[in-house]
Amino acid sequence: MKGFTRTETRFSLCGLNCALCSMHLGGYCPGCGGGAGNQSCAKARCSLEHSGVQFCWECPEYPCPHYEGFDDGDSFVPHRNRQQDIAQARELGLKAYLAQLEEKRAILDDLLAHYNDGRRKTLFSTAVYLLPLEDLRSVMTTLGSRPEQAPKERALAAVELLQEAADRQGISLKLNKTRKAESLAE
Repeated sequence: MKGFTRTETRFSLCGLNCALCSMHLGGYCPGCGGGAGNQSCAKARCSLEHSGVQFCWECPEYPCPHYEGFDDGDSFVPHRNRQQDIAQARELGLKAYLAQLEEKRAILDDLLAHYNDGRRKTLFSTAVYLLPLEDLRSVMTTLGSRPEQAPKERALAAVELLQEAADRQGISLKLNKTRKAESLAE
């Protein structure tokens, strides 16, 4: 959106983790307020109207009508952890939260570089986005201790371990389509 820029593009205005988004990873989006490539966004427009708050939760009107139904579905970014991520950023402080986000990003980069058979980018980014950091560390330790495997077997092992961690946490690694998208598909 023209005129909307932010100094922090890894964690969005609305509380989504841009640093782990498959659109950001693919170079299709610069991150919230990151310049050219930003999509039109009602929340960005609202931020400009409210003195350019860096995060919606800093606004005295938050949560506002812009968030009605916002987390009901996922497109390419999981919305399910958004409220938890905001709470964690507030509790830990933005600097500490972003350090954890960077560790998750490093894990995602490692998964994509060493365990991707060309078909796992969305699954890996969704798993890293949704799973707790401790579970991701455990998965990476287990993967690192295995003997050398062919790329396909490495990818399958990573998927299996991530799915097991998700199952233990009761987390679905499938994105929930938005209601609008479901209506169009019918």
